[in-house]
Amino acid sequence: MSEEIDLWLDRNNAYLAAALAHLRALLRAAIGPDAGTPQAPTGTALAETGRDDDAAGSWPGFNLFRRPAAADAAAPVLLLPGPDGTDPAAVAAAAERLAEASAGDPPPALLMLAGRFELSDFERDILLLCLAAELDPGIPASYAAVQGSPGRASPSFALAMTLFDHAAWDALSPERPLRYWRLIDINQPGATPLTTAALRIDERIANFAKGLNHLDGRIAALLEPMPAVIPEALAPSHRVRIAEIERLARATAPARIALVGPDRVSKRRLAAAAAAALGLPCYRLPAEAIPTGAELDSFLRLWLRESLLLPFALHLDGHDLPATAEQNVRRLVRRAGGLLFVDLRDGLSGLEIDSRVDVARPTALEQRAEWENQLGERPDSAATAARLSSHFDLDFADIAAVVREADAGAEDVPPEERLWRSSVTRGRPSLAQLAQRIEVKPSCRDIVLPEGEMALLDHIAAQVRERAKVYDDWGFRERMNRGLGVSALFAGDSGTGKTMAAEMLADRLSLDLYRIDLSAVVSKYIGETEKNLRDVFDGAETGGAILFFDEADALFGKRSDVKDSHDRYANIEIDYLLQRMEAFAGLAILATNMKSALDPAFVRRLRFIVNFPYPGPGERRRIWQHAFPPGVPLRGVDFERLAQLDLTGGNIHGIAINAAFMAAAAGTPVTMDLLLDACRIELRKLDRPVNEADFRRIRAVAGDRR
Repeated sequence: MSEEIDLWLDRNNAYLAAALAHLRALLRAAIGPDAGTPQAPTGTALAETGRDDDAAGSWPGFNLFRRPAAADAAAPVLLLPGPDGTDPAAVAAAAERLAEASAGDPPPALLMLAGRFELSDFERDILLLCLAAELDPGIPASYAAVQGSPGRASPSFALAMTLFDHAAWDALSPERPLRYWRLIDINQPGATPLTTAALRIDERIANFAKGLNHLDGRIAALLEPMPAVIPEALAPSHRVRIAEIERLARATAPARIALVGPDRVSKRRLAAAAAAALGLPCYRLPAEAIPTGAELDSFLRLWLRESLLLPFALHLDGHDLPATAEQNVRRLVRRAGGLLFVDLRDGLSGLEIDSRVDVARPTALEQRAEWENQLGERPDSAATAARLSSHFDLDFADIAAVVREADAGAEDVPPEERLWRSSVTRGRPSLAQLAQRIEVKPSCRDIVLPEGEMALLDHIAAQVRERAKVYDDWGFRERMNRGLGVSALFAGDSGTGKTMAAEMLADRLSLDLYRIDLSAVVSKYIGETEKNLRDVFDGAETGGAILFFDEADALFGKRSDVKDSHDRYANIEIDYLLQRMEAFAGLAILATNMKSALDPAFVRRLRFIVNFPYPGPGERRRIWQHAFPPGVPLRGVDFERLAQLDLTGGNIHGIAINAAFMAAAAGTPVTMDLLLDACRIELRKLDRPVNEADFRRIRAVAGDRR
């Protein structure tokens, strides 16, 4: 291939040399034998149109810049005939050499330009006239000599009409290729006539004519090159989509294809792979970067021009499309050239596209097969692949990256644990503005609940762990459209252990736990709450994270009667929540201390409801025993007597912390007196009465109990 390019470049250079020689011959002929006395044009003539002036002026379809058809004129007519005293032999010899240099396939770059932009011979020669000024620093002096003024050393339409015998007025039209495609720049200050205005070839066009093909800098500044992706690197379901896109792109020009779906990464990789299958590079343009106003028209013109010079696929990224950019997206798509991918999450009304392709992440079975492919012959690779694919929703590129990262991890960590940790990190959702990741502490394993509630938590963990076996191996996935995830409601008074139970499940399953910030999710603006919830669920599914909706009654409350627009949109938000909860493939936990306030339709769709009762004396004693880390010095603490105080686990934890600070300040171990003082503070905080008789009765006997 390199040798072929070198040969073509040699032929292109030879053509440019011949074209410049021919142009010099025309210039010498126009200047005449006396170089010091430039010859002026002797007259002008409009091309005959085959009808008289009156008829032409009154005919409704008359176009001043219409090119004469073959039937209208037997031969080209000079608009500004050249001077007498030309050297026909020299011009003819140069023209013959130029014709010889024009032969070959592919043709020279200037002839490619003429073909791609449908230039007439005259327009092509105007382009050569401008190009010559860039290639030969001596030619502008000849231009000045022909135009009769040292100050007119730039090419112009008048100069072209003087030199070339196939001139026509329509080359000056803004609708003709030279001006429409901005192949040339016109410097027309003040009242300068268009015919004598200085012309200059566009830098991008000049470089193309020289054999240098690169993306226009004005376009490149807005675009981001996308890494090439081979179709074989994608999931089978995505390769089917690529075949559809390839057929459409070869049959339709331009091909405008909407890629619709919640997974941005899959859409990008699909677009890059489809472009690679068609032999095209792919560039990304963010929707918010689309120019506005008059700049948009300029961008569109340059983009369409670029699609003829250096064909490429454009990936218009409107995944998070702001409302202010919707109209610009419609305008850009309507005037698209070449292959255009429009990346949308949910589609866009009024968009003129040729096809819509719905793109989802690789299916669970495809991910499982790719895990097995990447793990190779490792021990228990099938079981590991099943476990990883059931918890994480990763594309093929992420799966390969996880395996590479795990292979490079610490050797003292078991391989399966390295794979799990890398998967958690790779799929960790970016929910910093909508959720808080809870750092799970080992102390969550000390949770104290009745046996029935602990058994329910064991069932929840087992269902999350065994999803691959039940859904995929046993075939339940084929029978279910929704409800593949696990949803649980934790109901109970504040401080009874709901948050700690969620932490315990995250610790047992080795998954991230995210507490949803309701103040950030719920918005007063119509549609924003649904958008925020969509981002939360989509992000959590990718990384297998556990979602923890604290005080869920504020978000999942009962739907109300519609009395105004506010009620209507509030009900829409609840309906959307119900749908997403059913479709969510992970573990979602909702905590509330007002179970009766939840929407009954929502409660029916929950798989588990765990009630957190107020702890009795036995549970309180165990909570007190686990309240202090081993390093805390205790003296004379009687947990049996402390358990008589009517407190929740949250209250007990708060009392233990306060008592520890009191002991640290006093320089003593934690004693019963300090604990009882901390109890008084906690009860006053809760606006509960402090019965000193009860405190005297439960005062501890001196002696270290630990």
